[in-house]
Amino acid sequence: MKNFEPKKINELINKYPKSQSSLIHILHDVQNLMGYLSKEVQDYIAEKLNISTAKVYGVVTFYSYFKEEPPGKHNINICMGTACFVKGAGEILDEFESKLEVKAGTTRDDGKYSLNSLRCIGACGLAPVIHVDDKVKGNLELADVSNIVLELEGNDET
Repeated sequence: MKNFEPKKINELINKYPKSQSSLIHILHDVQNLMGYLSKEVQDYIAEKLNISTAKVYGVVTFYSYFKEEPPGKHNINICMGTACFVKGAGEILDEFESKLEVKAGTTRDDGKYSLNSLRCIGACGLAPVIHVDDKVKGNLELADVSNIVLELEGNDET
């Protein structure tokens, strides 16, 4: 992903009051800029807000939205909320792991795919649901996984 850019991070930090109450907003903006929140970036934000690195790390690790490692080119998130799980999300996750050769919670070695499970994405009426890059796909069946993988592979060829 992108290199650590103090000037741009400072611009984001300066949009908010320099206090702990601004932390989540700043982390969100910085992750949108950088793609993830490295240890170096977390330390820098803590220093600029005059709060402990442990506090920043605690927020980053508490919320599943925040990432500490560079994401893959394609990000696939499987909802594991109750409705999705009951309707087969576990099997869909297993199928993605098999087809993409990547374990949930990791990024494939070639950096092409990140696969994650989420607690709930709030689309229970479409269960089971996944979030692929910037698109929500619902009412999935196990057979849909192959088509989604083929679609992603096809998008990379263009």
